[in-house]
Amino acid sequence: MADTAPLSLCDREPHVPADRLVAEMVPPPRFDSVRFDTYIPDPNQPSQTEAVRVLAGFAAGLSGAHAVGGGKRGFLGLGKAFGKGKEAKTPAGPRGVYLDGGYGVGKTHLLASLWHATPAEPSLKAFGTFVELTNLVGALGFQKTVQTLSGHRLLCIDEFELDDPGDTVLVSTLLGKLVDAGVALAATSNTLPGKLGEGRFAAADFLREIQGLAARFHPLRIDGEDYRHRGLPEAPAPFADEEVRKAAYATEGASLDDFPSLLAHLAKVHPSRYGALTDGLKAVCLTDVQPVPDQSTALRLVVLADRLYDREVPVLASGLPFDRLFSEEMLNGGYRKKYFRAISRLTALARDAKGLVEGA
Repeated sequence: MADTAPLSLCDREPHVPADRLVAEMVPPPRFDSVRFDTYIPDPNQPSQTEAVRVLAGFAAGLSGAHAVGGGKRGFLGLGKAFGKGKEAKTPAGPRGVYLDGGYGVGKTHLLASLWHATPAEPSLKAFGTFVELTNLVGALGFQKTVQTLSGHRLLCIDEFELDDPGDTVLVSTLLGKLVDAGVALAATSNTLPGKLGEGRFAAADFLREIQGLAARFHPLRIDGEDYRHRGLPEAPAPFADEEVRKAAYATEGASLDDFPSLLAHLAKVHPSRYGALTDGLKAVCLTDVQPVPDQSTALRLVVLADRLYDREVPVLASGLPFDRLFSEEMLNGGYRKKYFRAISRLTALARDAKGLVEGA
C-alpha cells in the first residue's frame, strides 16, 4: 500500500505562467524519444514509407534555412524532398508541409520526428497543438507571440483546429507573419464539422481555411488504419470500484476521482492548464465512468485525454468502457474525429493500466 492517500484531480486548480507555455513547446513525453527510424510503416500502406522519406528530406533542408527579416535567404530542401528536382529558394515557394491522414496513422509521431531531426537547438524550434498555440497568443498577446516565435527555424502544429473560424483566422495570420520572418511550418489537423461524412482526409479543408497560406504548404497524404488497433486486443473491460480504489491506494503518485465529479471540475479549469493538472501523476484512477452528458463536457474530456496520452499516464476505471463515453449523436456529429481519437487514446491508456490492479 502507498504511504499516503491518492491525489485528486478535483483538488487541483493550476495556474500556468506564460513563460512556461513557451518553454513547454516541445514534443510531449510520449514523443520525446520518437525518431523517423522508430516509426513502423504499415507494409500495406506505401504512403507511410514515402512520408518518412519526404519528411527526412524536409528536415535536412532546414539546415541554415532561417533568415530573420523577411526570410530572403533560401529555405532549402522542400522541393527536392517532394521529388520536384529543384530546391525552393524564395519565400514564395512552399515553406511548410501538412500531414494529411486519419487518426492513429502516426502523424504526431512523424511530426515529432521532424522536430527532433531538424538541425537546430531546441530553443530554435517549437512544437505544440493548435490549442496550445492559441493559448500562447492569449497569454502573450499577438505581437509578442510573433516576436517570440519569429526567431525559430521550425514550428510544428499538431491537431490544427478547423472548427473555430475565429481561431483559424487568428492562427493563419500568425503563421503568415512567421513565414515572412523565415520560419518553416509543419502541421496536422482535424476535420471540419459537417465534412466528416465526405471522407477522413482534411487537406482540402485545411488549405481552404488557411486561405493565403495555402500556397506555403505541401500536403503529404498518409493512408492507414489506427495503429493502436493494429494487431492489438480489444479494450479491456472496466474494473470494479473496489479494485480501482485499491490500486489507487497501492500506487504512489496515483490520483483517485469520481468520474462525474472530475467532469464538473474540468469546467472550472481552462483547457490550457490540463497539462499542468496532470503534473507528477503516475496513474489516473476513475470510478463510476458514465456517458458524457453534453458536447461542451465532451470536448473538455478530449483535451484531458490528449494530455494524459501525451504524458503516458495510465488510466484505470470502473463503470462503462471508454467506447461508450460518447452518444451516437456525438459520434455522428461534427466533432466525431475528436471523440474517436479520445476513445482510441483512453483505450490505449486503459491497457497500460491493467498492471496496476495486478500489482495492488
